[in-house]
Amino acid sequence: MAVDPTGEGLKRFLAEDPGGPVVMLNLLRFREGGQKSYARYSKTVGELILGRYDSEVLYYGKGSTALVAEDGQAWDAVLLVRYPSREVFARMVADPDFQAVAHFRSEALSEAVLQATVPLG
Repeated sequence: MAVDPTGEGLKRFLAEDPGGPVVMLNLLRFREGGQKSYARYSKTVGELILGRYDSEVLYYGKGSTALVAEDGQAWDAVLLVRYPSREVFARMVADPDFQAVAHFRSEALSEAVLQATVPLG
């Protein structure tokens, strides 16, 4: 299962940019013991990198009871992060400081969804 954005995905993400801020939806499923690696990634990104890009975590929570989902579709955690623009997100993931810790996220996850959201109305 894919857990990291690809170059093609980032190109499409930027090409489809409606302008303005973007909130990224992260649905996370951890490998056995992956929470520790993800915590290391989160701490570094949260403390050192997001502020540099005027971005913020809006919500981070543990998955709970799935009321509507097929078997195996429940997620371990949900994360919402706001970025000023898609371009800012792309610059952040290319930042050498981000690249230095991104492997902790990759090692932590068995499956993920990383989806841009667009405000309605």
